[in-house]
Amino acid sequence: MIEIIPAIMPKDYEHLDEMMSLFAGVVPLVQLDIMDGKFVPERTWPYPRDAHFDAIVAEEEGMPEWETLDFEVDLMIENPELAVPKWVSAGARRIIVHVESMKDFEKIRAAVPEGLIELGLAINTTTPIQTLAPFCHRIDFVQCMGIARIGFQGEAFDERVLDQVRVARSTRPDMPISVDGAVNMETAKRLVDAGVTRLVSGSAILGSDDFTQAITEMRNLVS
Repeated sequence: MIEIIPAIMPKDYEHLDEMMSLFAGVVPLVQLDIMDGKFVPERTWPYPRDAHFDAIVAEEEGMPEWETLDFEVDLMIENPELAVPKWVSAGARRIIVHVESMKDFEKIRAAVPEGLIELGLAINTTTPIQTLAPFCHRIDFVQCMGIARIGFQGEAFDERVLDQVRVARSTRPDMPISVDGAVNMETAKRLVDAGVTRLVSGSAILGSDDFTQAITEMRNLVS
């Protein structure tokens, strides 16, 4: 079954709370796009630093809607090795690290409990898909980026992602493959036909008049 995963770029804690409450009961899981303003130009919560996040990591406070809605984090940040343990403590169901910013895979792998939290590696359209080869059997899924300029919603679809997905699917036939970026009503079926099992969509869902209907429409397109 194809997963439809709404992507949220939290501006601050209050915005995060509001957006997660909208999706609770609608989907089982959302993606939080976490950006530090260094690996990508944009910056989101919890950067530069947020007291709510510190309390969540210290288990003094829970994530919004954590009882009814799971979340994965897409860490578009420098030095993800330092942040991964914090997101494990924060209760992330899945953690995504970009291979272009990663310096120490072993440190990341050791911080993510196998069988409890999924670990995925994301890859840009400009990075050879073969870069993932040394890690493929030690991660739970791959996230291919569907746009050339990551960290922005509403970017144009990059056709190169289709070949990346096909190669990833042929390499690991059983591995979940996500695509994030330019996932909309025009590209969703093409991506699934290429081998995608998880569609991460931001503006196509959040920019619609009725995001619940948008999710249903996209699910119907690929079912």
